[in-house]
Amino acid sequence: MKQTLLCLLFFCFSAAFAQTAPPRTNVVKPPLALREVSGIVKDSTDNAVSGATVKLKSATDSLITTTNSDGIFVFKNVKSATFVMSVSSVGFRPLVKRLLNNDVLPRLVLDPLVLNSSSKELDEVVINGAASITYKTDTVEYKASDYKVRPNATVDELLKKMEGMEVGTDGSVTHQGQAITKAKLNGKEYAGGDLAQAIQSLGADIVDKIQVVDDYGDQAARTGIKDGDPQKVLNITTKADRSVGNTARISAGAGNDGRYESRVALARTNGNQVISVIGNFNNTVNGVASTGIAGGSAGGNNAVSTGNSGGGGGGSGGTTTSNNPSISYRDQWGKKIQVNMNYRYNSRHVNSTNISDGERYSTLGTTFFKSNRASQNNSDSHNFSFELEYNIDSANFLRVTPSFSYSGSVSENNSTNYQTGLIHQDILGSTSSHNTNPNYGGIVFYQHIFKKPRRNFSIQVNYNTADQEQENTQNNHIIYYQDASSNVLKDSLVNRYITRSNLTKNLRTSMTYVEPLSQSSQLEFNTQMNYRGYDNEALTNNIDVAGRPVVIDSLSNIFNYSFTEVRIAANYRFTKPKYNFSLGLTAVPTLLEGTKVTGGNIDTRRTNFNLIPIARFQYAWSRQQRVSINYSGSPTEPSFNQIQPVRDESNPQNPVVGNPNLKPAFRHNIAAQYNNYIANSKLNLSANVNTSIISNQIVTNTVQIKDNLNTFKNETRFVNLSGIYTVNGNYNIAKQLADRKYNLSLIGNVTYGHGISMSNNEENVTTTWRFNERFGPRINPNESIEVNPFVAYDVARTLYTLPRSTNTNVRTLSMNIDGKFYFLEDKTFTVGYNASKNYVKGISNNLSRNPLVINAFIEKNFLKKRNLTVNLQVFDILKQNNFVNQVTTENSVTNTLTNALSRYFMLSVRTNLQKWTGSPRRNGQELRRRGDGSFIQ
Repeated sequence: MKQTLLCLLFFCFSAAFAQTAPPRTNVVKPPLALREVSGIVKDSTDNAVSGATVKLKSATDSLITTTNSDGIFVFKNVKSATFVMSVSSVGFRPLVKRLLNNDVLPRLVLDPLVLNSSSKELDEVVINGAASITYKTDTVEYKASDYKVRPNATVDELLKKMEGMEVGTDGSVTHQGQAITKAKLNGKEYAGGDLAQAIQSLGADIVDKIQVVDDYGDQAARTGIKDGDPQKVLNITTKADRSVGNTARISAGAGNDGRYESRVALARTNGNQVISVIGNFNNTVNGVASTGIAGGSAGGNNAVSTGNSGGGGGGSGGTTTSNNPSISYRDQWGKKIQVNMNYRYNSRHVNSTNISDGERYSTLGTTFFKSNRASQNNSDSHNFSFELEYNIDSANFLRVTPSFSYSGSVSENNSTNYQTGLIHQDILGSTSSHNTNPNYGGIVFYQHIFKKPRRNFSIQVNYNTADQEQENTQNNHIIYYQDASSNVLKDSLVNRYITRSNLTKNLRTSMTYVEPLSQSSQLEFNTQMNYRGYDNEALTNNIDVAGRPVVIDSLSNIFNYSFTEVRIAANYRFTKPKYNFSLGLTAVPTLLEGTKVTGGNIDTRRTNFNLIPIARFQYAWSRQQRVSINYSGSPTEPSFNQIQPVRDESNPQNPVVGNPNLKPAFRHNIAAQYNNYIANSKLNLSANVNTSIISNQIVTNTVQIKDNLNTFKNETRFVNLSGIYTVNGNYNIAKQLADRKYNLSLIGNVTYGHGISMSNNEENVTTTWRFNERFGPRINPNESIEVNPFVAYDVARTLYTLPRSTNTNVRTLSMNIDGKFYFLEDKTFTVGYNASKNYVKGISNNLSRNPLVINAFIEKNFLKKRNLTVNLQVFDILKQNNFVNQVTTENSVTNTLTNALSRYFMLSVRTNLQKWTGSPRRNGQELRRRGDGSFIQ
C-alpha cells in the first residue's frame, strides 16, 4: 500500500515539473474592436414600429434600447459581431434572432426585424405602431386605418379625411396644392389611370395605404435616372385580407327634367389579377352636381380665374350628358409575364348658354364687347392600352406597351357679338365644326442588370402618330359702323368652309447607363432623341351663291415642319440614409425646320443650343420630415399656326399671320418643398415654392389694321420675348384633435407673375398677383354628427403698363358648409345638406349675382350590412345657381356668366356587395409584397 502511494506521488510530481513553463515576458493583448449596430423594426405590413424594446446580448455585451418614431434603433461600442437580438412590443409576438456578422466591419446595418401581430386581443388598448404619414424619397404615404369612414364609403371619402388632400365631387384631387393626374391600384394603372373612376368606384374598406408618388415615368422607376418634371400619381394599395374577392357597387337614380345618374363597378381581385367593369351614365348640371375643388363640397359657385396665375374655380356652366364605361384586366401569367390592359369609352354632350362682356386693349385704344352664345358640343372617344412585362431572367427585363385611341367631336355655336370703342362692329354668326383624330403608338423598354450591384443599362423607344381632320363652316353677318356713330359703312355676309389636316408623328429614343462608384455614389448617363414631325394642310373655301365651295389659294396653306431635340446628360448621384443629391449637366441641341409648299417652296431652318444643369437635393431628418430642391429645364417648339408664313383669314375679323423665324421657348423650373408630420401631435406641415423662368417665350403681338372701309380689325402675330417668369408658393397646415374627431386645415397660395405681350409692336408688361386662403375644419364629435364648414378669400390683381389698359382687382369671399346627421339607434337614417354663398367684387355688375346655393338629401340604409341604400336629393333649392368666370390675358379681360336649369330632384338606389376570402397564397404561404402593393409571385 505504501509503495503504491509513493508511486502515485512521484508520478504527480513528475507531471507537474514537466508542465512548468519557462519564464515569460509581459505580452500586451490587442484591444477588442468596437462597432456600431443599427437597424429598423417593422410590422408585417411594412410599417415602422416605434417604442419597441430591443436587446442585444453576447458573451461580452448586454445592451438595451428602444426604437424611435421611425422604428430605428442604434447600439454603439458593441464588442462582439456575434450576438442575439430580442425585440418586444405591445400587441406583437416577441422576436428572438441570433446573428453572425462580419467581425471586420466597424458599422453593421441589420436587415429589418419584422414583428408579427399577437393573436391575443387586449380590451380598450389602442396600438399605433407607425405614424399616419410617412415621407419617402418621391412618395408621401398615408396609413388608411388611421382615418375612419362610414361603412360602404368609397376612396374619395377616405381621401377627404387625409391631411393635404382636397377632393372635388367631379373626382378631381389636389395634394398639397398640386393636381393628381392618374390613379394606380397596387402599382399598376387602374381603369386606364382615370382618377375619378378609381376613387369613386373602389371601396375605402379595402385600402391599406394611400401613396402620392412623384412619377418620372416607367423608365425612371426602374433605372432611378430622373429627367424632366414629374406628374402626381395616386397609388392605392389594398389590405392583405382584401386581396382575394369579388365586389359589386351599383347605383341608379332618376329625377325631373330628364335628369338621371347611374354607376356600375364590378371587380374580381386575386392578388395581381384584377378584372373590373366600371361605368357612369349621367345627365346632370355642371356647377351643381359636378363641382370642382374650388367650389368646395357644396353646389354651384362663382369662380374667378386669371390667365397668368392659372387659378380658377371648378366646374363649368351648362348641362352635360356623359357616358364613360371602361373594362380593365390585369394578371400575372406565370412567374415571368404580367399584363395590364384597359378599354375606355367616353361620350360627353354639353349644352350651354353664355353671356359675356369685357375689354380688349391696344396702344390705339380700347374695344368694349358684349356677347351671347348658345353652344352644343358633342365628343366621343375610344382608348385602348395594353402593357406586357416580361422578366426574361434576373438580369433582363422587357416591357411592351401598344396603345390606340380615336376621338371625334361635333360642335354648333350661335352667337351675337357687339363691339364698341376702337372697333365698332356687330357680328351675328353661326359656326359648326367636325373633328376626327385617330391616334396610335407604342413603347418598348428593355433593361439589363449587370453582375456588379446597381450597374445597369436601359433603352426605351416611344412612337406615336395622330392624324387630325377638321371641317369648319362659318356663316357670319358683319355690320361695320363709322367710328362711334350709328352710321353703317358696310353690311357684309361671309360664308366659308375650311378644312384642316394635321398629321403628327412623335419619336423618342432614350438610353441610360448607371455605373456605381461606391456604396453611396454612382455616375448616370442619359441620351435622348425627340423628334416631332407635323404635316399640315389648311384649305379655305368661299361658298358661292349656288352653295358650292370655291378654294381661295391666298387663304390656303400646306406647310410641313419638324422639331428635333437631343439631350445628352451626365450626372453624379450621392446617397446617404438622411440625404442625397445629384449634380450634372445636360446638353440640348435643337433643330426646327419646315417647308411651305403652297405659293412656292419656302424653307425654314433654325438651330439652338442649351446647357441645362442637373441639380437635385433632398434631406430627411426622419421618415416624417424632409426638404427637397429640384431644378429642371425643357424647350417647347412653336405650334403650327404660330410658325406658318401665311395669313390665315378663316376668321375675317381676326386674321393670324405666322412667323417662320420663331425660336423654341425654353423654360427653367426650380421647385423647393418642405414636409413635416409631427406624429405625437397629429400635426402636418407642408410648403412648396415653384419658380418658372421662360426665355424666348412665344407671345402674341396684336396689331390693329385698317381694312378697305378704313375701320380697324385685330391681326394676330407672334414674336419671341424673354423676361417672363412666375413664382408660386403654397402651404398646408393640418391639425387632428381628439382622436381625429376634429380636423383643422389651413391652406394658402400666393402667385406672382410677370408677363410680356405686344400691342401694335409695343411691349405690354403684365403683373399678376393672386392670394388665396382657405380654412376648412372637419368636425365629427360623435357617430351622429358630421359638420364641415369652409371659408375662402381670394384676391386676383392684374396690372398693365399700357396706359389704355384697365387694371383688375377681383375679390371673392366664399363660404360653404356641408354636413350629415345620423338618426336611429343603428345610425341607418341620414339627413345631409350643403350650402354655398359667394361674394364677388370687381366683376361686372351685370354678371355677379352672388347666389346662395343649397342642396340637401335624405337616405336610409337597409339590410344587415347596410349594403342597400335609398337616397332622395334636391339640388339648388332656391334656384339661384350661376357660374361666373373671369379670364385675364395680357391684352384683355373677359367676364362670362353661365346659367343652368339647376334645380332638380333625384331619387336613387345603390347597393354594395362584396365577398373576400383573404390574401393570395403559394405553397400554403402568403405571398410577399413590394412597396407599391404588388405581390411577388
